[in-house]
Amino acid sequence: MKTTVLAAYDTLDDIVFAQRNQAYGAYELRKSYPKVLQKALIIGVTVFLLMLLVPTIYGKLKTNEQAQINMKEYTIEKVQMEKKEEKPLPELEKPKEEPKAASVRFRVPEVVDNPPIEDLPPIIEEFENVNPGQETIEGTDDEVAIVAPPEYAPAPEVTKPAEVVAKEPEVFERVEIDPEFAGGINGLRTFLMNNLRYPSQAQRSNVQGRVYLSFTVEPDGSLSNINVTRGVGFGCDEEAVRVMKLMPKWKPGKQSGRAVRVKFNMPIVFTLE
Repeated sequence: MKTTVLAAYDTLDDIVFAQRNQAYGAYELRKSYPKVLQKALIIGVTVFLLMLLVPTIYGKLKTNEQAQINMKEYTIEKVQMEKKEEKPLPELEKPKEEPKAASVRFRVPEVVDNPPIEDLPPIIEEFENVNPGQETIEGTDDEVAIVAPPEYAPAPEVTKPAEVVAKEPEVFERVEIDPEFAGGINGLRTFLMNNLRYPSQAQRSNVQGRVYLSFTVEPDGSLSNINVTRGVGFGCDEEAVRVMKLMPKWKPGKQSGRAVRVKFNMPIVFTLE
């Protein structure tokens, strides 16, 4: 009997409401309860997963918009001066001995009673080619030459040490306080929306993508060394650089309480709607 009753109805709800008004809300609620429970379970699980994944996804997107840090090493090289070999000074030549000139001793004649005939005074002709002196010396017939003093080699030139070029202020990759646009991230987006122009060549070719820029924020907030590290072409790279040059001064980065030079990386997205 029980088997026959159950076979006659699809569910137990049909047995309960067999003799009742099935148009009443309670029957519809009980009949649709499994489907409602299934939907609620799916929605609940989906919301739970989104609550777990959304912070992670947002963090990754936030990280991509921040500066990408690449440390640089600066090496100070010692300037080595070339040693020049010092040439020894030439030895001074000893002056040649002057040949002795012939001379004849000149004696004053003395008046004596019986002078001995030993050393007679010279006659005038003997002084023609000789010099008078205290004694008679046999000289040579060589002419007396005046020897010029030896020439001295010039002193070696001393080269000046190479001038050391002053190093530019250090560019920091990581600082205590990062530089930022004067109006924050929202102000930066507004500036880009008002000044960025989509290149017509990129529009015709349906080109979209991100242009990654690298630049330096100076201590006064101005931007320098603006370069494209990765672009999409079709005029988008040039347009991104043009807009960066139009930007007002940023809030500079700080290290130990003072404004310093900071390298910064930032993408600009070109999207066709």
